[in-house]
Amino acid sequence: MSGRLRNSLTAIVAGFIAAVCVNAQDGTYGGYTPYSVYGIGEIHNYGSAFNKSMGGVGIATRNRRFVNYMNPASLTARDSLSFMADFGLYGKTAIFNQNGERSINNIMNLEDFVISFPLFRHTAMMVGIAPYSDTGYNFTYIEQDPDLIGRTGTQGYSATGNGSIYQAFAGGAITLWDRLSLGAQYILYFGKIEKNVNLAFGKDSYRNIVSGHKLQLNASTAKFGLQYDQPLGGMTKMTIGGTYKLKAGMHGYTNDYSYATISSLTDTLKNNTVHLTGKEKLKFSDELGVGISLKGGERWSAEVDYIRSDWRNLGYDETSGFSNSSAYVFSSSIAQSFRAGFEFTPNRSDIRYFYKRITYRGGLYYDQSYYRLDGNPIDSYGITLGATIPVNAGYNGITVGLEFGKKGTIKNGLVRENYFGFNIGFNIFDIWFQKSMYD
Repeated sequence: MSGRLRNSLTAIVAGFIAAVCVNAQDGTYGGYTPYSVYGIGEIHNYGSAFNKSMGGVGIATRNRRFVNYMNPASLTARDSLSFMADFGLYGKTAIFNQNGERSINNIMNLEDFVISFPLFRHTAMMVGIAPYSDTGYNFTYIEQDPDLIGRTGTQGYSATGNGSIYQAFAGGAITLWDRLSLGAQYILYFGKIEKNVNLAFGKDSYRNIVSGHKLQLNASTAKFGLQYDQPLGGMTKMTIGGTYKLKAGMHGYTNDYSYATISSLTDTLKNNTVHLTGKEKLKFSDELGVGISLKGGERWSAEVDYIRSDWRNLGYDETSGFSNSSAYVFSSSIAQSFRAGFEFTPNRSDIRYFYKRITYRGGLYYDQSYYRLDGNPIDSYGITLGATIPVNAGYNGITVGLEFGKKGTIKNGLVRENYFGFNIGFNIFDIWFQKSMYD
């Protein structure tokens, strides 16, 4: 492994860890949407910039140029002795509409970091970290009822939420009989979420009320994957893939608190902490994914995926801090995703025209959230575009992706979110343990 690459990776790892710590401490938002007030927040679409620019597919992807951590079985799709790493950034601009009112928000954060390397013949391993879910919102409302204002002065309501849950993972894979690949992955969830509600009165004779929830959560689980390659003639082949992730019992604690303030005096009304041991009903859901892809050599590929997870009866509906809103009835549900994507490279070996070596991608997706509000599903759908620009030798490159989508609905007083997102991935490639040849 070259010294320059080793130094670059060290800097990237240090930067990512520092950014995760800062994000957890300085109040910045890992993600921002009003819907993150519920449950464990907004769950990320898994995968790197490479996957996201193709609509989020990856269960049946076998690509030796990228680390595809959506399916651990894909790790063996690589050149022997190759070392690969992926580091990503993500940004999003969202416009929110509710009852004729509009607001806008912008975020930008580190997305993921993963490295992959071979172990023995037909085997490989990966380690990495990526966000799992984000909580970020800030609401403010001033009471307009003249009768109430006449008695208490102005009444201001505000609600804020912030925090993220991350997933650190390590996995390995093996290929058998040149066609069947099997993989397994250990996943550790960890993070903190805080949600606050503040009621402030204009008259000093009334006490202001602050209440909220602190959630310190961690859990561990395993994910299993398989892929099977079937040649179809010439350079074309079909790959069938599948993944299954186990449920995970939550550890950590939940803290419900409220206190009243008047002048410089504070009166604690409630401070209740429940320690989670993993044996309670509260869990992260399991997940089943299936996919099928077609690939024409190094020139093109297309894929469709389906992902399903059942969040019902996992304790969220009746646990304070996860369904803490009286505005809508929260009910956990079945989350589903339908995704499709393609990529095309005109001529990867062209030495005359640079643009022919660029890989172009596109995709679309439809996601159904893991909960309903007043019985209404919170769906999102969008299209993606992207490209990987080769850099220097090997498979080094920069992947750029764009996303245009919508989430929620304006019906029944809910929020419609129109968003534009972009992601940038840095694909790093090197050869390990290569013997030098001398004349």
